[in-house]
Amino acid sequence: MTTTIPALGTRTAEGSALQAVLLDMDGTLVDTEGFWWDVEVEVFRSLGHTLDESWRHVVVGGPMSRSAGFLIEATGADITLADLSVLLNDGFEARIGHALPLMPGAARLLGELAAHGVPTALVSASHRRIIDRVLTTLGPQHFALTVAGDEVTRTKPFPDPYLLAAAGLGAEPGRCAVIEDTATGVAAAEAAGCHVVAVPSVAPIAPAARRTVVTSLEEVDLPFLHGLITL
Repeated sequence: MTTTIPALGTRTAEGSALQAVLLDMDGTLVDTEGFWWDVEVEVFRSLGHTLDESWRHVVVGGPMSRSAGFLIEATGADITLADLSVLLNDGFEARIGHALPLMPGAARLLGELAAHGVPTALVSASHRRIIDRVLTTLGPQHFALTVAGDEVTRTKPFPDPYLLAAAGLGAEPGRCAVIEDTATGVAAAEAAGCHVVAVPSVAPIAPAARRTVVTSLEEVDLPFLHGLITL
């Protein structure tokens, strides 16, 4: 889904170097990382396999092809990657149809970005069918552009999704602030050359150059994001 695309060089505030904000979805804006694991457990149970809790950190945050492929190999389940992907998407879509909790601070932050006209994109490893369902809760009007994991040749941890989003918003990657919750997403954003705000959801993430770690989106507002990027 694409709406108005700002022209190259758009500034969000006079004198600010911040050109755009790019946000992950699962575990960052919506509290769904646990949903994915629950669905994976249920699907593999139906196939006669029990998932090891330690695998949760392996599959979190990455593309479905990677996580599903890992689980097939780890369990020896007799199912194709394509068939498993359908089962996982079906199970997840059914689950979010009952409840889709937002992460603390998500609604306030999206409202603030919209109110100040900050070019904003949703960049997720989830498939388009899932993103479009989640957008009914997040509000599609909050995003000028959305990028789904099944719409790029290489998704996270490769930089491609964030490079595509930055280009689509007419922004330089180095002037984009990315908000992510997993090491996989952080790696993608940093490989694209973006500044990263990490809000760890499942596994810890350490601070680093051009990476700020916070405990909640409630710590993130527009002045905070402007402060990350200086001319």
